[in-house]
Amino acid sequence: MIKVRSRAGESIQQMVKRFKKMCEKEGLIRDIKRNSYFEKPSEKQRRKRRKAARMAMIGSLIRAGR
Repeated sequence: MIKVRSRAGESIQQMVKRFKKMCEKEGLIRDIKRNSYFEKPSEKQRRKRRKAARMAMIGSLIRAGR
């Protein structure tokens, strides 16, 4: 759960900005968007495979010294 406490002399806009950053950092917005509609199990697997392939390619590029 994300909690934002007011700092001394901090405006509401600054608090909202910190809250948004914390939500983004936690991945809350991404999860809400992902769960806002039904995703078939095959689509989930496909997304996970693509992510794994992308990470493997990035890892191989890093190991190759690029």
